[in-house]
Amino acid sequence: MLNQGSKAPEIKLNDKDGNTVKLSDFNGKKVIVYFYSKDNTSG
Repeated sequence: MLNQGSKAPEIKLNDKDGNTVKLSDFNGKKVIVYFYSKDNTSG
């Protein structure tokens, strides 16, 4: 878990079109990153 005010690590994922998107692409903007284990689970 990150502490408030600390920098998030670089995250690099593919979007729905297969383009690579990096967290650093959003520098200066507010971003919410939400991870979940699997669709349709209680998690």
